Amino acid sequence: MLDDWLSATLDGSVAGRPASGRLPGGRYRLHGEGILELVPDVAASDARSVVISAGIHGNETAPIELVGELLAALEAGRVALGAPLLVILGNIPSIRAQTRFVTTNLNRLFRRGLDQEGEEPERARALMHAVDSFFARHHHCPLHLDLHTAIRDSRYPRFAVEPYTEGEAGTQPRSAWRALAAAGMQAVLLQHRHSWTFSHYSRHYHAAEAYTLELGKVRPFGANDLDALDGMRSWLATLAQGVPPAGGDVADLRFFQVAFELMRTSDAFRLTFAEDVANFSEFAVGERLAEDEKAGPFVVEEAPLSVVFPNAQVELGARAVLLVRPCDVPG
Repeated sequence: MLDDWLSATLDGSVAGRPASGRLPGGRYRLHGEGILELVPDVAASDARSVVISAGIHGNETAPIELVGELLAALEAGRVALGAPLLVILGNIPSIRAQTRFVTTNLNRLFRRGLDQEGEEPERARALMHAVDSFFARHHHCPLHLDLHTAIRDSRYPRFAVEPYTEGEAGTQPRSAWRALAAAGMQAVLLQHRHSWTFSHYSRHYHAAEAYTLELGKVRPFGANDLDALDGMRSWLATLAQGVPPAGGDVADLRFFQVAFELMRTSDAFRLTFAEDVANFSEFAVGERLAEDEKAGPFVVEEAPLSVVFPNAQVELGARAVLLVRPCDVPG
């Protein structure tokens, strides 16, 4: 069942299949389309309660392929299930269409009390409910890894975004950075405010350790270099087994803090640099980065800034770019 769950979900053939069953060392249960829970017969002593999500943006395929590999290994018994897992396939219609989203960006909708209507808001509510229920059942050292790929090149192709959390609760233990380094991450971006992404939801409402993980660049199914993600593959396997992860060298990570967030506030908004500029590209003091009919121009002051996630074509009122600066290792 597990080894073809992803493909069956995407081609719409899950209906009529068993909603629960056995796998080596545990059992599975489907909680809705694209929502799969795995529970071990006996949890390992170091097991965490882990949410693994992929496909929140439908054209980001490498994470879906990684999740497929993990499920196949669990089904075959090559990886022994030792921890409770909630595996989520996010925006199924957009995955089928190979588009980022259908009508609106799903990864800005994970907030309780959401009053929007439509396909993506309904999906956000279903996924929030699934996470709430999972962490209510399994609440030991909760962790959420939301797996993505970026729409552009990057100076650091594999990087983590840590959601914002107020006060001391926002400080991760140094062991978290060692795990990210061992998983092949190259940089960490520390968010500066609430962003209502899926990883932020688990961090904010459930105090889970949570990350949005960018695993390279968007490519179609079959064109991803999964060998470059071997560290992440290993981390997912150890989490599924409930064993401690490998510890990498924190010195291999570069840390950045958001300094500014530019929003698209008018139809006349534009970014003044090339559309294909790579994430973490740096701009010197005095350079103009954006122009907007309402907000006016934005010019770099005081110290250089690097751009992350630039996209001038977002919806009105949405974030068009993050501007970041290097910072010390937190914690």
